[in-house]
Amino acid sequence: MSDREFASARLVMHRQRIADAEALFEAYADADLMRFWSSAPHRSIAESRDYLASGPDDPDFRGWTMRRASDGAVIGTLAAMRERTGVQQIGYLLIRRFWGQGYAREGVARLLDRLFQEEGQRRIFADVDPDNVASNALLKDLGFTLEGRLRGEWETHIGVRDSFIWGMLREEWPAR
Repeated sequence: MSDREFASARLVMHRQRIADAEALFEAYADADLMRFWSSAPHRSIAESRDYLASGPDDPDFRGWTMRRASDGAVIGTLAAMRERTGVQQIGYLLIRRFWGQGYAREGVARLLDRLFQEEGQRRIFADVDPDNVASNALLKDLGFTLEGRLRGEWETHIGVRDSFIWGMLREEWPAR
């Protein structure tokens, strides 16, 4: 695996590319799933292509597409963004039909291994809408600590939203 690609038992993560848009459109067009995303649901594959092409303006952002190793099916995304030296924010999105199979946990856990063990990060955090029950449960299950609630933190396509900040330090993440 190269620096741009990494894997877990059932998944291969590769750096996002515009060619992923068609497969990821299933998630990006899902209004319920995108409720807690930073942008509104996409109306077309072209919009998803533009979204992936534009990417964030921050050179410290890295995004990966998650694929099942067994058949190459695109199942979602992972992201990490450098906030400052030793500190990364993570994000993730899983296409709905792949929920309930442990893929989100496996992908995020492998990302944590990469960030903590391979890159030597000291702190990882996630910023999650308090109403995003599944994401909050995943982070708690992985051992993150709920560090606080930021009130009125984000103005989004569904209105002004609070944020839960979940954090983990390198010494809190055992090799899994």
